[in-house]
Amino acid sequence: MSEAAEKPKNFIRQIIERDLAEGKHQSVATRFPPEPNGYLHVGHAKSICLNFGVAANYQGTCNLRFDDTNPAKEEAAYANAIEEDVRWLGFEWNQEIRHASDYFEQLFQYAVELVEKGLAYVDELSPEQIREYRGTFEVPGKNSPYRERPVSESLDLFQRMRAGEFADGAMCLRAKIDMGSPNINMRDPVIYRIKHQAHHRTGDAWCIYPMYDFTHCISDALEGITHSLCTLEFEDHRPLYDWVLDNISIDCHPQQIEFSRLNLEHTVTSKRKLNQLVVEGHVDGWDDPRMPTISGMRRRGFTAAAIRDMCDRVGVTKKVNTTEMGVLENCVREDLDRNAKRAMAVLDPVKVIISNYPEDKVEQLSAPNHPQQDMGQRTLFMSREVYIDRADFREEANKKYKRLVLGKEVRLRNSYVIQANEVIKDEHGEITTIICSYDPDTLGKNPEGRKPKGVIHWVSAAHSLPAEIRLYDRLFNIPNPGSVDNFVSAINPDSLTVLAHARVEASLAEVEPETCFQFEREGYFCADRYECKAGKLVFNRTVTLRDSWAKIEQKM
Repeated sequence: MSEAAEKPKNFIRQIIERDLAEGKHQSVATRFPPEPNGYLHVGHAKSICLNFGVAANYQGTCNLRFDDTNPAKEEAAYANAIEEDVRWLGFEWNQEIRHASDYFEQLFQYAVELVEKGLAYVDELSPEQIREYRGTFEVPGKNSPYRERPVSESLDLFQRMRAGEFADGAMCLRAKIDMGSPNINMRDPVIYRIKHQAHHRTGDAWCIYPMYDFTHCISDALEGITHSLCTLEFEDHRPLYDWVLDNISIDCHPQQIEFSRLNLEHTVTSKRKLNQLVVEGHVDGWDDPRMPTISGMRRRGFTAAAIRDMCDRVGVTKKVNTTEMGVLENCVREDLDRNAKRAMAVLDPVKVIISNYPEDKVEQLSAPNHPQQDMGQRTLFMSREVYIDRADFREEANKKYKRLVLGKEVRLRNSYVIQANEVIKDEHGEITTIICSYDPDTLGKNPEGRKPKGVIHWVSAAHSLPAEIRLYDRLFNIPNPGSVDNFVSAINPDSLTVLAHARVEASLAEVEPETCFQFEREGYFCADRYECKAGKLVFNRTVTLRDSWAKIEQKM
């Protein structure tokens, strides 16, 4: 059975297989066409997985093409980040990267062709007047007074627009279609505008730039794309996509097919809103681990495999819906549970002195890197002084508390059973030290005749390493932040907590950036991509061990 046959037959695959079976196409060619005006986000991940995945499943090709037609908002740095994100997700594009700007001369000539056919004209209405003349869903548009301008005059003006004779907004080129169309996109859309701005690839060669709806379909056709897969917001643009290709002398006519975009709870995916978060300093850049950008998710520790898995689970339909954040988080947990090594980290350390443990003794204990997978062993150092997490000790507690209590016993993970005997406090009543004793006959076996309360994690005081732990949580505290007037007001004030005095086991001394671990009993953490290095350990919490939001959202 082929890989394509093994995949669920969503409606796009059904169309492709029918086209191949009927001989409409001999092979499949798709494309992923991002604008280099920001970082890719989780919504783009679904489109990437679909376009590249379909091409791979049917032994076809997928182009990476930048829709770089608005130099005012585009930067080479964004393009570089997009390339890296696509590769990190596990995909490779067909041959060299394409750009809409590669086709600027051809696009101009096709626009000239439309003018020569009487299907486009130069309009001198202001942008505000064009919007007014376009009408509304209830009121049809009305013709521009320049609509019947002679072809020769429009040709002359269009050439002079290109030559730079006119100021921004002085005029534009519009397709001549139908101002009474019920589809507003067909009411003489603008296809070229004047913009005296240098382009990051073409420099000052152009001062007029084509609009997306004109550029996209022609770029698809020039590249021989068979199936142009777009999200549902472009469904009303499909008649214009087809109209342009039907009215220029080009042989290829790709089929535009729309699918529902990926909407994820507790996020926003509008580039304008994401940019606002960055510019106003609500986050620390496009790759902040709280951001729903692919770079941000990568830095947080979300794996490419987990993101691809989520996209598969969400599926491809035309139904508009919103995916729970828990779906993505569970994909991450499942992947990291299988593939992340274990380690111990004490996030809020309190010192434990084991009074009957020899002061000069240090034991090297062996612990598995994974409880089920064969990932080898690591060395733990056992000594008289250790750290445990402050939350793992109480002076008094009921029977449900399965951690260390005065007069009770617990096991230190992969080590001995200890009993808490007394505490030392500072002048504020804060516990600074817990005095314990240990049973030297409990390494690797249970004590006779008694049962410890539980198992807690720990690190050696002398051998552990200082680390900064960043506890990341959902950026917004409501499922649909885009639904409120001021989405910034929905930012979760606890989306980041920095623990500056954590301690981690010695095996992490030379950890590689982006390495993921399960810190036992705490969650999944990732060595920060940029800041974690020898001598300065920084770990980002990827996800908790369990969905801590589930009960909260059930009550909402």
